[in-house]
Amino acid sequence: MSSLREECGVFGVYSPESYNVALMTYYGLFALQHRGQESCGIVVNDDGVFNSYKDTGLVNDVFTPEILSSLGNGNMAVGHVRYGTTGSSERSNAQPILVNHMKGRMALAHNGNLVNSFELRRELEMEGSIFHTTSDTEVISYIITKERINSPSIEDAICRAMYKLKGAYSLVVMSPSKLMAVRDPNGFRPLCYGVTEDGRYVVASESCALDSVGAKLVRDVEAGEILIFDKDGIRSIKEHCQKADHRLCVFEYIYFARPDSVIEGSCVHEARIRAGAFLALEHPVQADVVIGVPDSGIDAAIGFSRQSGIPYELGFIKNKYIGRTFIAPGQQSREDKVRIKLNPISSVVSGKRVVMVDDSMVRGTTSKRIVRLVREAGAKEIHLRFSAPPFINPCYYGTDIDSRENLIACKYSIDEIAKIIGVDSLGFLSNESVKQLASGVHGKGYCTACFDGDYPTDVPQEKNKSRFEEKISRNKNKE
Repeated sequence: MSSLREECGVFGVYSPESYNVALMTYYGLFALQHRGQESCGIVVNDDGVFNSYKDTGLVNDVFTPEILSSLGNGNMAVGHVRYGTTGSSERSNAQPILVNHMKGRMALAHNGNLVNSFELRRELEMEGSIFHTTSDTEVISYIITKERINSPSIEDAICRAMYKLKGAYSLVVMSPSKLMAVRDPNGFRPLCYGVTEDGRYVVASESCALDSVGAKLVRDVEAGEILIFDKDGIRSIKEHCQKADHRLCVFEYIYFARPDSVIEGSCVHEARIRAGAFLALEHPVQADVVIGVPDSGIDAAIGFSRQSGIPYELGFIKNKYIGRTFIAPGQQSREDKVRIKLNPISSVVSGKRVVMVDDSMVRGTTSKRIVRLVREAGAKEIHLRFSAPPFINPCYYGTDIDSRENLIACKYSIDEIAKIIGVDSLGFLSNESVKQLASGVHGKGYCTACFDGDYPTDVPQEKNKSRFEEKISRNKNKE
Protein backbone atom coordinates (compact mmCIF):
# COMPACT_ATOMS: atom_id res chain seq x y z
CA MET A 1 0.00 0.00 0.00
CA SER A 2 2.98 2.26 -0.57
CA SER A 3 2.96 5.24 -2.90
CA LEU A 4 5.66 3.77 -5.10
CA ARG A 5 5.00 3.68 -8.81
CA GLU A 6 6.93 1.88 -11.49
CA GLU A 7 7.41 3.24 -14.93
CA CYS A 8 5.89 1.00 -17.58
CA GLY A 9 4.79 -2.27 -19.07
CA VAL A 10 5.59 -3.33 -22.64
CA PHE A 11 4.00 -5.89 -24.92
CA GLY A 12 4.56 -7.10 -28.47
CA VAL A 13 3.25 -9.81 -30.78
CA TYR A 14 4.52 -11.28 -34.05
CA SER A 15 2.13 -13.38 -36.12
CA PRO A 16 3.12 -15.38 -39.24
CA GLU A 17 -0.09 -14.26 -40.90
CA SER A 18 -2.55 -11.39 -40.61
CA TYR A 19 -4.44 -11.58 -37.36
CA ASN A 20 -6.33 -9.45 -34.83
CA VAL A 21 -3.08 -8.51 -33.09
CA ALA A 22 -4.68 -5.33 -31.71
CA LEU A 23 -7.05 -7.37 -29.58
CA MET A 24 -4.20 -9.62 -28.41
CA THR A 25 -2.22 -6.55 -27.41
CA TYR A 26 -5.24 -5.10 -25.62
CA TYR A 27 -5.50 -8.24 -23.49
CA GLY A 28 -1.78 -8.15 -22.80
CA LEU A 29 -1.87 -4.51 -21.70
CA PHE A 30 -4.88 -5.21 -19.53
CA ALA A 31 -2.80 -7.83 -17.70
CA LEU A 32 0.02 -5.29 -17.30
CA GLN A 33 -2.19 -2.43 -16.12
CA HIS A 34 -0.64 -2.56 -12.64
CA ARG A 35 2.66 -1.36 -14.13
CA GLY A 36 1.24 1.94 -15.34
CA GLN A 37 -2.08 3.77 -15.22
CA GLU A 38 -1.29 7.19 -16.71
CA SER A 39 -1.52 6.36 -20.41
CA CYS A 40 -1.47 3.51 -22.90
CA GLY A 41 -1.04 2.90 -26.59
CA ILE A 42 -1.04 0.30 -29.37
CA VAL A 43 0.62 0.32 -32.80
CA VAL A 44 -0.46 -2.29 -35.36
CA ASN A 45 1.75 -3.20 -38.33
CA ASP A 46 -0.23 -4.28 -41.40
CA ASP A 47 2.37 -5.27 -44.00
CA GLY A 48 4.51 -2.21 -43.23
CA VAL A 49 1.63 0.21 -42.70
CA PHE A 50 1.46 1.40 -39.07
CA ASN A 51 -1.87 2.20 -37.45
CA SER A 52 -1.71 3.62 -33.93
CA TYR A 53 -3.73 5.01 -31.09
CA LYS A 54 -2.65 6.23 -27.65
CA ASP A 55 -4.10 8.42 -24.94
CA THR A 56 -4.08 9.12 -21.24
CA GLY A 57 -6.18 6.82 -19.08
CA LEU A 58 -6.66 3.15 -18.31
CA VAL A 59 -6.56 0.48 -21.00
CA ASN A 60 -10.26 -0.34 -20.72
CA ASP A 61 -11.21 3.33 -21.05
CA VAL A 62 -8.85 4.28 -23.87
CA PHE A 63 -9.44 1.28 -26.12
CA THR A 64 -13.13 1.11 -26.84
CA PRO A 65 -14.41 -1.53 -29.27
CA GLU A 66 -14.55 1.17 -31.94
CA ILE A 67 -10.93 2.19 -31.41
CA LEU A 68 -9.72 -1.41 -31.45
CA SER A 69 -11.67 -2.08 -34.65
CA SER A 70 -10.15 0.99 -36.32
CA LEU A 71 -6.64 -0.37 -35.77
CA GLY A 72 -7.46 -3.30 -38.03
CA ASN A 73 -5.63 -6.59 -38.43
CA GLY A 74 -1.91 -7.03 -38.97
CA ASN A 75 0.96 -9.41 -38.41
CA MET A 76 2.66 -7.38 -35.68
CA ALA A 77 1.80 -5.00 -32.85
CA VAL A 78 3.44 -3.29 -29.90
CA GLY A 79 1.71 -1.90 -26.83
CA HIS A 80 2.55 0.09 -23.74
CA VAL A 81 1.14 1.14 -20.38
CA ARG A 82 2.88 4.06 -18.71
CA TYR A 83 3.62 5.66 -15.43
CA GLY A 84 6.27 8.27 -16.13
CA THR A 85 9.40 8.74 -14.07
CA THR A 86 10.96 11.05 -16.64
CA GLY A 87 8.60 13.50 -18.27
CA SER A 88 5.08 14.58 -17.39
CA SER A 89 1.88 12.54 -17.76
CA GLU A 90 0.66 14.52 -20.79
CA ARG A 91 -0.75 12.70 -23.82
CA SER A 92 2.35 13.63 -25.84
CA ASN A 93 4.43 11.38 -23.58
CA ALA A 94 2.20 8.35 -24.15
CA GLN A 95 3.87 5.43 -25.89
CA PRO A 96 4.73 3.64 -28.15
CA ILE A 97 6.92 6.24 -29.85
CA LEU A 98 6.50 6.34 -33.63
CA VAL A 99 9.37 7.28 -35.95
CA ASN A 100 9.12 7.93 -39.70
CA HIS A 101 12.53 7.74 -41.34
CA MET A 102 13.99 7.26 -44.82
CA LYS A 103 15.37 3.89 -43.65
CA GLY A 104 11.93 2.75 -42.53
CA ARG A 105 9.31 3.29 -39.84
CA MET A 106 9.81 2.25 -36.23
CA ALA A 107 7.58 1.90 -33.18
CA LEU A 108 9.22 1.66 -29.77
CA ALA A 109 7.91 0.92 -26.26
CA HIS A 110 10.19 1.34 -23.25
CA ASN A 111 10.22 0.22 -19.62
CA GLY A 112 12.93 1.69 -17.40
CA ASN A 113 14.88 4.91 -17.05
CA LEU A 114 18.15 6.08 -18.59
CA VAL A 115 20.73 7.63 -16.31
CA ASN A 116 22.34 9.59 -19.15
CA SER A 117 19.21 10.80 -20.95
CA PHE A 118 19.92 14.47 -20.18
CA GLU A 119 23.43 14.30 -21.64
CA LEU A 120 22.23 12.40 -24.72
CA ARG A 121 19.35 14.78 -25.30
CA ARG A 122 21.57 17.83 -24.96
CA GLU A 123 24.00 16.34 -27.49
CA LEU A 124 21.20 15.58 -29.94
CA GLU A 125 19.58 19.00 -29.58
CA MET A 126 22.91 20.74 -30.19
CA GLU A 127 23.08 18.78 -33.44
CA GLY A 128 19.67 20.09 -34.46
CA SER A 129 17.30 17.35 -33.25
CA ILE A 130 13.83 18.53 -32.27
CA PHE A 131 12.00 16.66 -29.53
CA HIS A 132 8.23 16.39 -29.26
CA THR A 133 8.07 14.76 -25.83
CA THR A 134 9.86 15.15 -22.50
CA SER A 135 10.46 11.43 -21.91
CA ASP A 136 13.75 9.59 -22.22
CA THR A 137 12.05 7.08 -24.54
CA GLU A 138 12.25 9.59 -27.38
CA VAL A 139 15.97 9.92 -26.69
CA ILE A 140 16.31 6.16 -27.21
CA SER A 141 14.40 6.36 -30.49
CA TYR A 142 16.65 9.18 -31.71
CA ILE A 143 19.83 7.29 -30.86
CA ILE A 144 18.62 4.16 -32.68
CA THR A 145 17.50 6.21 -35.69
CA LYS A 146 20.83 8.02 -35.83
CA GLU A 147 22.69 4.70 -35.80
CA ARG A 148 20.31 3.36 -38.44
CA ILE A 149 21.74 5.72 -41.07
CA ASN A 150 24.98 3.77 -41.36
CA SER A 151 23.74 0.34 -40.25
CA PRO A 152 22.78 -2.53 -42.56
CA SER A 153 19.76 -3.48 -40.40
CA ILE A 154 17.57 -2.19 -37.61
CA GLU A 155 18.94 -4.78 -35.18
CA ASP A 156 22.49 -3.67 -35.97
CA ALA A 157 21.46 -0.06 -35.24
CA ILE A 158 19.99 -1.12 -31.91
CA CYS A 159 23.17 -3.01 -31.06
CA ARG A 160 25.25 0.09 -31.79
CA ALA A 161 22.87 2.32 -29.85
CA MET A 162 23.25 0.15 -26.76
CA TYR A 163 26.86 1.32 -26.43
CA LYS A 164 25.51 4.83 -25.79
CA LEU A 165 22.47 4.04 -23.63
CA LYS A 166 23.17 3.82 -19.89
CA GLY A 167 20.69 2.67 -17.28
CA ALA A 168 17.51 0.61 -17.34
CA TYR A 169 15.71 -0.23 -20.56
CA SER A 170 13.57 -3.15 -21.60
CA LEU A 171 12.35 -2.39 -25.11
CA VAL A 172 9.95 -3.77 -27.65
CA VAL A 173 10.82 -2.36 -31.08
CA MET A 174 8.87 -2.87 -34.31
CA SER A 175 10.11 -2.20 -37.83
CA PRO A 176 8.07 -2.81 -41.01
CA SER A 177 9.19 -6.46 -41.08
CA LYS A 178 10.58 -7.33 -37.62
CA LEU A 179 9.68 -7.37 -33.95
CA MET A 180 12.57 -7.01 -31.50
CA ALA A 181 12.94 -7.44 -27.75
CA VAL A 182 15.87 -5.65 -26.10
CA ARG A 183 17.12 -5.70 -22.51
CA ASP A 184 19.89 -3.57 -21.00
CA PRO A 185 23.18 -5.26 -19.99
CA ASN A 186 22.32 -5.09 -16.27
CA GLY A 187 18.82 -6.55 -16.78
CA PHE A 188 17.23 -4.02 -14.43
CA ARG A 189 13.68 -4.55 -15.67
CA PRO A 190 12.05 -7.89 -16.59
CA LEU A 191 11.30 -8.97 -20.14
CA CYS A 192 10.25 -12.38 -21.42
CA TYR A 193 8.80 -14.06 -24.47
CA GLY A 194 6.47 -16.94 -25.21
CA VAL A 195 4.66 -18.64 -28.06
CA THR A 196 1.05 -19.59 -28.70
CA GLU A 197 -0.06 -22.99 -29.94
CA ASP A 198 -0.62 -21.54 -33.42
CA GLY A 199 2.90 -20.11 -33.63
CA ARG A 200 2.52 -16.46 -32.63
CA TYR A 201 5.41 -15.01 -30.67
CA VAL A 202 4.64 -12.75 -27.73
CA VAL A 203 6.98 -10.45 -25.79
CA ALA A 204 5.98 -8.88 -22.45
CA SER A 205 7.28 -7.30 -19.28
CA GLU A 206 5.76 -10.13 -17.24
CA SER A 207 4.66 -13.70 -17.87
CA CYS A 208 1.14 -12.94 -16.63
CA ALA A 209 0.59 -11.03 -19.90
CA LEU A 210 1.63 -14.12 -21.86
CA ASP A 211 -0.92 -16.15 -19.91
CA SER A 212 -3.64 -13.63 -20.79
CA VAL A 213 -3.27 -14.33 -24.52
CA GLY A 214 -2.71 -18.07 -24.28
CA ALA A 215 1.05 -17.99 -24.84
CA LYS A 216 3.41 -20.37 -23.08
CA LEU A 217 6.46 -18.82 -21.44
CA VAL A 218 9.67 -19.86 -23.25
CA ARG A 219 12.25 -17.87 -21.31
CA ASP A 220 13.37 -14.44 -20.14
CA VAL A 221 15.24 -12.18 -22.52
CA GLU A 222 18.83 -12.25 -21.25
CA ALA A 223 20.45 -9.11 -19.88
CA GLY A 224 22.06 -7.38 -22.86
CA GLU A 225 20.29 -9.56 -25.43
CA ILE A 226 18.50 -8.51 -28.62
CA LEU A 227 15.88 -10.98 -29.86
CA ILE A 228 14.58 -10.64 -33.42
CA PHE A 229 11.28 -12.17 -34.57
CA ASP A 230 10.57 -12.19 -38.31
CA LYS A 231 9.51 -14.46 -41.19
CA ASP A 232 12.64 -16.57 -40.69
CA GLY A 233 11.86 -17.31 -37.02
CA ILE A 234 13.89 -16.17 -34.00
CA ARG A 235 17.44 -14.85 -33.93
CA SER A 236 19.52 -13.60 -31.01
CA ILE A 237 22.30 -11.04 -30.74
CA LYS A 238 24.34 -11.38 -27.55
CA GLU A 239 27.07 -8.84 -28.17
CA HIS A 240 26.14 -6.98 -24.97
CA CYS A 241 25.48 -10.03 -22.80
CA GLN A 242 27.68 -10.59 -19.74
CA LYS A 243 29.21 -7.14 -20.18
CA ALA A 244 27.87 -5.92 -16.81
CA ASP A 245 26.79 -7.35 -13.47
CA HIS A 246 23.27 -8.74 -13.49
CA ARG A 247 21.10 -6.42 -11.38
CA LEU A 248 17.40 -7.19 -11.69
CA CYS A 249 15.40 -4.74 -9.57
CA VAL A 250 14.55 -6.70 -6.42
CA PHE A 251 11.42 -4.61 -5.96
CA GLU A 252 9.85 -6.49 -8.86
CA TYR A 253 9.46 -9.39 -6.43
CA ILE A 254 8.37 -7.22 -3.50
CA TYR A 255 5.83 -4.93 -5.14
CA PHE A 256 5.87 -4.19 -8.88
CA ALA A 257 5.12 -7.53 -10.50
CA ARG A 258 1.86 -9.44 -10.32
CA PRO A 259 1.96 -12.42 -7.92
CA ASP A 260 1.14 -14.87 -10.72
CA SER A 261 4.15 -13.81 -12.81
CA VAL A 262 7.35 -15.83 -13.06
CA ILE A 263 10.48 -13.69 -13.36
CA GLU A 264 13.81 -15.33 -14.14
CA GLY A 265 12.65 -18.70 -12.92
CA SER A 266 11.05 -17.55 -9.66
CA CYS A 267 7.35 -17.19 -8.92
CA VAL A 268 6.63 -13.73 -7.51
CA HIS A 269 4.03 -15.16 -5.12
CA GLU A 270 6.56 -17.56 -3.63
CA ALA A 271 9.15 -14.79 -3.29
CA ARG A 272 6.69 -12.73 -1.25
CA ILE A 273 5.81 -15.73 0.90
CA ARG A 274 9.54 -16.09 1.56
CA ALA A 275 9.79 -12.40 2.48
CA GLY A 276 7.08 -12.87 5.11
CA ALA A 277 8.86 -15.88 6.55
CA PHE A 278 12.12 -13.91 6.84
CA LEU A 279 10.20 -11.13 8.57
CA ALA A 280 8.80 -13.54 11.16
CA LEU A 281 12.31 -14.80 11.90
CA GLU A 282 13.88 -11.36 12.06
CA HIS A 283 11.09 -9.57 13.93
CA PRO A 284 9.12 -12.08 16.06
CA VAL A 285 6.25 -10.85 18.17
CA GLN A 286 3.48 -12.23 20.40
CA ALA A 287 0.21 -11.61 18.59
CA ASP A 288 -3.25 -13.05 17.92
CA VAL A 289 -3.69 -12.50 14.17
CA VAL A 290 -1.70 -11.63 11.04
CA ILE A 291 -3.29 -9.47 8.33
CA GLY A 292 -1.92 -8.17 5.04
CA VAL A 293 -2.45 -4.77 3.41
CA PRO A 294 -3.90 -5.35 -0.10
CA ASP A 295 -2.59 -6.19 -2.51
CA SER A 296 1.13 -6.83 -2.32
CA GLY A 297 1.21 -7.24 1.47
CA ILE A 298 -1.09 -10.25 1.48
CA ASP A 299 1.39 -12.88 0.25
CA ALA A 300 4.03 -11.73 2.73
CA ALA A 301 1.43 -11.84 5.52
CA ILE A 302 0.70 -15.48 4.66
CA GLY A 303 4.42 -16.23 4.81
CA PHE A 304 4.70 -14.49 8.20
CA SER A 305 1.77 -16.52 9.50
CA ARG A 306 3.19 -19.85 8.32
CA GLN A 307 6.58 -19.19 9.85
CA SER A 308 5.33 -17.74 13.15
CA GLY A 309 2.30 -19.98 13.69
CA ILE A 310 0.09 -16.93 14.26
CA PRO A 311 -3.20 -17.36 12.36
CA TYR A 312 -3.66 -15.39 9.16
CA GLU A 313 -7.01 -13.76 8.44
CA LEU A 314 -8.40 -11.40 5.84
CA GLY A 315 -8.04 -8.05 7.55
CA PHE A 316 -9.11 -5.56 4.89
CA ILE A 317 -11.69 -5.24 2.16
CA LYS A 318 -10.41 -3.26 -0.82
CA ASN A 319 -12.81 -1.45 -3.10
CA LYS A 320 -12.09 -3.01 -6.50
CA TYR A 321 -13.73 -0.21 -8.44
CA ILE A 322 -11.48 2.66 -7.38
CA GLY A 323 -8.28 3.26 -9.30
CA ARG A 324 -5.65 5.95 -9.10
CA THR A 325 -7.94 8.36 -10.96
CA PHE A 326 -10.57 8.32 -8.20
CA ILE A 327 -11.31 11.80 -6.86
CA ALA A 328 -13.29 12.20 -3.65
CA PRO A 329 -16.19 14.69 -3.92
CA GLY A 330 -15.75 18.08 -2.34
CA GLN A 331 -12.90 18.77 0.09
CA GLN A 332 -12.74 15.34 1.66
CA SER A 333 -9.60 14.62 3.68
CA ARG A 334 -6.98 12.13 2.59
CA GLU A 335 -8.04 9.93 5.49
CA ASP A 336 -11.52 9.67 4.00
CA LYS A 337 -10.05 8.67 0.63
CA VAL A 338 -8.07 5.88 2.26
CA ARG A 339 -11.18 4.75 4.14
CA ILE A 340 -13.19 4.61 0.93
CA LYS A 341 -10.53 2.52 -0.80
CA LEU A 342 -9.68 0.26 2.15
CA ASN A 343 -11.78 -0.85 5.10
CA PRO A 344 -10.65 -3.10 7.98
CA ILE A 345 -12.86 -6.00 9.10
CA SER A 346 -13.64 -5.13 12.73
CA SER A 347 -14.41 -8.69 13.85
CA VAL A 348 -10.93 -9.78 12.76
CA VAL A 349 -8.94 -7.09 14.61
CA SER A 350 -11.15 -5.88 17.47
CA GLY A 351 -9.57 -6.54 20.87
CA LYS A 352 -6.62 -8.40 19.32
CA ARG A 353 -2.89 -8.02 19.02
CA VAL A 354 -2.45 -7.55 15.28
CA VAL A 355 0.56 -8.09 13.03
CA MET A 356 -0.03 -5.96 9.93
CA VAL A 357 2.21 -6.74 6.95
CA ASP A 358 2.77 -4.32 4.05
CA ASP A 359 5.27 -4.17 1.20
CA SER A 360 7.17 -0.94 1.91
CA MET A 361 7.18 2.52 3.43
CA VAL A 362 8.25 5.61 1.50
CA ARG A 363 6.98 8.76 3.20
CA GLY A 364 4.99 7.11 5.96
CA THR A 365 1.79 9.07 5.40
CA THR A 366 -0.26 6.22 3.92
CA SER A 367 0.92 3.77 6.59
CA LYS A 368 -0.11 6.21 9.30
CA ARG A 369 -3.62 6.47 7.88
CA ILE A 370 -4.03 2.70 7.57
CA VAL A 371 -2.82 2.20 11.15
CA ARG A 372 -5.39 4.73 12.28
CA LEU A 373 -8.17 2.76 10.55
CA VAL A 374 -7.12 -0.46 12.29
CA ARG A 375 -6.98 1.33 15.66
CA GLU A 376 -10.48 2.68 15.12
CA ALA A 377 -11.62 -0.85 14.28
CA GLY A 378 -10.63 -1.88 17.81
CA ALA A 379 -7.14 -3.38 17.54
CA LYS A 380 -5.52 -3.78 20.96
CA GLU A 381 -1.96 -3.70 19.59
CA ILE A 382 -0.55 -3.13 16.09
CA HIS A 383 2.81 -4.55 15.08
CA LEU A 384 3.71 -3.33 11.60
CA ARG A 385 6.08 -5.34 9.41
CA PHE A 386 7.41 -4.43 5.96
CA SER A 387 8.64 -6.96 3.39
CA ALA A 388 11.29 -4.50 2.18
CA PRO A 389 14.16 -2.70 3.93
CA PRO A 390 13.83 1.06 4.61
CA PHE A 391 14.18 3.32 1.57
CA ILE A 392 17.16 5.59 2.12
CA ASN A 393 18.32 6.35 -1.43
CA PRO A 394 16.76 7.61 -4.67
CA CYS A 395 16.25 5.23 -7.60
CA TYR A 396 17.45 6.19 -11.08
CA TYR A 397 16.28 3.08 -12.92
CA GLY A 398 12.52 3.52 -13.22
CA THR A 399 11.03 3.86 -9.73
CA ASP A 400 9.40 7.10 -8.63
CA ILE A 401 11.94 7.94 -5.90
CA ASP A 402 14.13 10.72 -7.29
CA SER A 403 15.45 12.25 -4.04
CA ARG A 404 16.03 11.53 -0.34
CA GLU A 405 14.05 14.60 0.66
CA ASN A 406 10.74 12.89 1.44
CA LEU A 407 11.99 9.48 2.56
CA ILE A 408 10.91 9.05 6.17
CA ALA A 409 13.72 6.56 6.93
CA CYS A 410 16.27 9.27 6.08
CA LYS A 411 14.92 11.53 8.80
CA TYR A 412 14.01 9.29 11.71
CA SER A 413 15.09 6.13 13.51
CA ILE A 414 12.94 2.98 13.51
CA ASP A 415 11.63 3.78 17.02
CA GLU A 416 10.84 7.34 16.00
CA ILE A 417 8.97 6.18 12.90
CA ALA A 418 6.96 3.74 15.04
CA LYS A 419 5.83 6.62 17.27
CA ILE A 420 5.02 8.86 14.31
CA ILE A 421 2.74 6.33 12.60
CA GLY A 422 1.30 5.03 15.89
CA VAL A 423 2.31 1.37 16.08
CA ASP A 424 3.45 -0.71 19.04
CA SER A 425 6.41 -2.12 17.13
CA LEU A 426 7.91 -1.76 13.68
CA GLY A 427 10.12 -4.09 11.65
CA PHE A 428 11.67 -3.98 8.18
CA LEU A 429 13.15 -6.81 6.16
CA SER A 430 16.96 -6.84 6.34
CA ASN A 431 19.21 -6.03 3.41
CA GLU A 432 20.65 -9.55 3.68
CA SER A 433 17.27 -11.28 3.42
CA VAL A 434 15.94 -9.14 0.58
CA LYS A 435 18.68 -10.55 -1.66
CA GLN A 436 17.43 -14.10 -0.99
CA LEU A 437 13.78 -13.68 -1.96
CA ALA A 438 13.91 -15.43 -5.33
CA SER A 439 15.28 -18.93 -5.71
CA GLY A 440 15.46 -19.13 -9.48
CA VAL A 441 17.99 -16.42 -10.29
CA HIS A 442 20.80 -18.94 -9.72
CA GLY A 443 23.50 -16.71 -8.29
CA LYS A 444 22.54 -13.63 -10.29
CA GLY A 445 22.44 -10.37 -8.43
CA TYR A 446 19.80 -7.78 -7.69
CA CYS A 447 19.75 -4.02 -7.71
CA THR A 448 19.20 -2.96 -4.10
CA ALA A 449 20.57 0.58 -4.43
CA CYS A 450 17.43 2.18 -2.97
CA PHE A 451 18.14 0.24 0.25
CA ASP A 452 21.94 0.18 0.46
CA GLY A 453 23.26 2.78 -2.00
CA ASP A 454 25.12 0.20 -4.11
CA TYR A 455 24.43 1.70 -7.55
CA PRO A 456 25.50 -0.56 -10.43
CA THR A 457 25.97 2.43 -12.80
CA ASP A 458 27.00 6.04 -12.56
CA VAL A 459 24.17 8.16 -11.21
CA PRO A 460 22.71 10.88 -13.46
CA GLN A 461 24.21 14.35 -13.33
CA GLU A 462 20.81 15.94 -13.86
CA LYS A 463 18.33 14.44 -11.39
CA ASN A 464 15.15 16.50 -11.84
CA LYS A 465 12.60 14.34 -13.65
CA SER A 466 10.39 17.38 -14.40
CA ARG A 467 13.18 19.54 -15.77
CA PHE A 468 11.42 20.02 -19.11
CA GLU A 469 8.16 21.13 -17.47
CA GLU A 470 9.58 23.83 -15.18
CA LYS A 471 8.30 27.38 -15.32
CA ILE A 472 10.60 29.97 -16.87
CA SER A 473 11.21 31.62 -13.50
CA ARG A 474 12.74 28.35 -12.20
CA ASN A 475 14.60 27.29 -15.33
CA LYS A 476 18.30 28.21 -15.35
CA ASN A 477 18.45 27.75 -19.14
CA LYS A 478 15.79 30.37 -19.89
CA GLU A 479 16.45 33.00 -22.55
